[in-house]
Amino acid sequence: MVQSEMRLSRPDELVLSYARAMMCFVLFQPQPEHILMVGLGGGSLVKFCHRYLPRTRITVLELRADVIALRDQFAIPPDDARLRVIHTDAVHYMASQSACADVLLVDGFDEAGLPPALGSASFYADCRRALRPGGVLAANIFSYDPHYPAMLRRLRQTFQSQVCWFHGMAGNNRIVFAIKGGARSPALAMQRRVARHQGLGLAVLNRLLAHWVVLRLRWGR
Repeated sequence: MVQSEMRLSRPDELVLSYARAMMCFVLFQPQPEHILMVGLGGGSLVKFCHRYLPRTRITVLELRADVIALRDQFAIPPDDARLRVIHTDAVHYMASQSACADVLLVDGFDEAGLPPALGSASFYADCRRALRPGGVLAANIFSYDPHYPAMLRRLRQTFQSQVCWFHGMAGNNRIVFAIKGGARSPALAMQRRVARHQGLGLAVLNRLLAHWVVLRLRWGR
């Protein structure tokens, strides 16, 4: 199973459809001040965000030191004033966070899939607490994961049903977006529009939307 892919000629390009789908968080939060990522992997998302969201601070949580050790081979930028890669257990780290991020990307897969701890009710509660009002969680979950229905139920309960996804945007990868609501916000208004028809309704249109989001960011909006 391919979980990350990079073109050597264009290391910042998003090759896999699920990575483009994850970037649709900008439909909910166009100008995040701080993005918190769970899982470094091949670094596709962090490279793209670091280059095309130049005013955004990025913190990446990665459990495995051997994955971090490969960052140069995957052309992941070194840590700087805007980027930090932290070797830590995201479950423990998130438990200590409060209102620190505008966007939270959960993509912490290992060779066996998504670890159960990253789909638990307590973890989702910690994620919600870590988001600022109007913040968005984008969680990558395999649609055929036997625990998918339970994880979706937990997300809905934790985020008070302010959850949506785009039908067929990334194949077997279901990218679920959850909004920390409370007061009215542009993010919550977008969530309601997406939830009404699961995006643009047709899978092919949703895939084209993901391409458009990525191109718009690359062209400087």
